[in-house]
Amino acid sequence: MSAIQTQPAILAEEPPVSLWRDAWYRLKRNRLAIFGLLIVALLAFTALFGPYLTPYDFLSQDLAARNQAPSLAHLFGTDDLGRDVFSRVVYGTRTAFLVAVVVTTIALVIGTALGAIAGFFGNPFDRVIMWLTDVTMSVPNLLLVVVINASLKTPIAQWMEARYLATLNPFYRETVWIDFLLVFGSMALISWPPYARLVRAQVLSIRSRPYITAAQALGLSNRIILMRYVVPNALGPLIVAVSAGLGTAMVLESAFSFLGVGVNPPTPSWGNMISDGLRVWQHYPHLLAAPAAVLGLASVAFSFLGDGLNDALNPRGSK
Repeated sequence: MSAIQTQPAILAEEPPVSLWRDAWYRLKRNRLAIFGLLIVALLAFTALFGPYLTPYDFLSQDLAARNQAPSLAHLFGTDDLGRDVFSRVVYGTRTAFLVAVVVTTIALVIGTALGAIAGFFGNPFDRVIMWLTDVTMSVPNLLLVVVINASLKTPIAQWMEARYLATLNPFYRETVWIDFLLVFGSMALISWPPYARLVRAQVLSIRSRPYITAAQALGLSNRIILMRYVVPNALGPLIVAVSAGLGTAMVLESAFSFLGVGVNPPTPSWGNMISDGLRVWQHYPHLLAAPAAVLGLASVAFSFLGDGLNDALNPRGSK
């Protein structure tokens, strides 16, 4: 009697499940989030390559074509100096993205470092850092930015003028760097507290988990535990906060430029373009509509993307 040999059933191997693959699957099903992602990607592409593809230089003036309505020659029309509004809006996208990325990165680094220290080591670090966070958040944003600009802009400008006279280096005559330096510094100063609070809350939850206790029992240093086990496990909510923070930084930069304490002309910024267009919108509405529409679209896109990332990375909290 021949032995019947049975072959074990070969089961199809399923791909390993991971947080990021699961999150991407949920994100793809959210149409508003995908719409926001596409708009953000388009804005990023415009910020990187748009100024090289525009038909006119953003500073080029044509006094014979002042205040023209939108046409095939000038998609968004021209302003009171004959400058192409489309080219200026495109270059303003680079300004907005540069400010948003730099400010968010600085605020993220400061907030993550201080929040991780406060949550992991506890008092007295926790008490001091949270007190500093509360004080910073209690000061009105606009007031703080105005004070920083009023107190630092003149001394920095005088120092750059002195350096130019001493070296004759034309770099020191580029006052636009003063605007960017003050915008980066002042906006980062008001933007880091939410990241610090978020990271602190995540670290307080993570530090009592068994794998952290095991790492401490193995004698690993606090720095290694923080960098290898604590901070990476707090990335989910942090990514959501960063996506929202980028949109907020764009709106803040535009608001400060609109009020004259941000990036100043002739450097194009959506805020200063809206400020200029607001003076003549009854006669030339395209000067206000073009930058305002792009700013609104960017804000909505980042909002949709942030909500989608929150649903994808925190599915239980979104139900």
